[in-house]
Amino acid sequence: MRAQPRPDGPTPGARAAGRYGEDVFPPDLVGEGDRIDLGALTYDDITMARLRDLGTGPGWNCLDLGAGTGTVSRRLLREEYVDSVLAVDRDVRFLTTRPLPGLDVMEADITAPDFDPGRRFHLVHARFVLMHLPDRPRLISSLARLLLPGGTLVVSDAVDPNDDAGADATPYTRVMRAMWQGLRDTIGTDVSRITDHPHLLRAAGLTRVGAEIRVPPLLPGSPISRFWADTWDRARAAIVATGQVDDAAVDAAIAYLDSPDCADLSAGMLTAWGRRDPGHR
Repeated sequence: MRAQPRPDGPTPGARAAGRYGEDVFPPDLVGEGDRIDLGALTYDDITMARLRDLGTGPGWNCLDLGAGTGTVSRRLLREEYVDSVLAVDRDVRFLTTRPLPGLDVMEADITAPDFDPGRRFHLVHARFVLMHLPDRPRLISSLARLLLPGGTLVVSDAVDPNDDAGADATPYTRVMRAMWQGLRDTIGTDVSRITDHPHLLRAAGLTRVGAEIRVPPLLPGSPISRFWADTWDRARAAIVATGQVDDAAVDAAIAYLDSPDCADLSAGMLTAWGRRDPGHR
């Protein structure tokens, strides 16, 4: 995930040299799959309801990018009875542990110029992927080209309603602000322009573009609260390196998340979608 913009905005053309899964959140770190699954527990039902509303079902061949532990890929097969899902990630260790008929796995970097899954799809889905990558307009255009005529592209990324908390900052919002900054400095994550995604889908030639924002309740012991606590702990070095907070502040924020005093809005998820014109070939 990426850092909130500095007050004067990001430096034009600047980008961190690190990468998600390498410099922060390496998949071989003990418990990383569990952290990803806490996010899935929070957002999977929202994602599946949207994909269902868009008509996903039998006869569809789907592409799930940045598939993580494969929860969405498997639910598409088990609950929506799609014909097939190609699950793509730069590290597929969590995808290969539980094979499922109809689930194919591909280890690939979607930012590579030669990325091509070799076929086209009724659904292309990417959740919490684009926010970590440079040149989103180019990527969205590339993903749109992977659609069959009439196919649908669905992209979801984080948005944070707390970026102007100012004097009303709480232990949670202070550490969240430092986290976004630390992740942007380290791996280039940027959530400051996620609301542009509907426009980027339209610019890629897609029609019937829509979008929604869903913010999960931040309750003690909830999956999203546990997700943020685990995320802060794993990204602690990047967070503290910003100079905005210290280790004690991170510990205090983790305790605050599990406290009845916590009364904050979590970062939410913006989902945008668009359809390739059936006559477009």
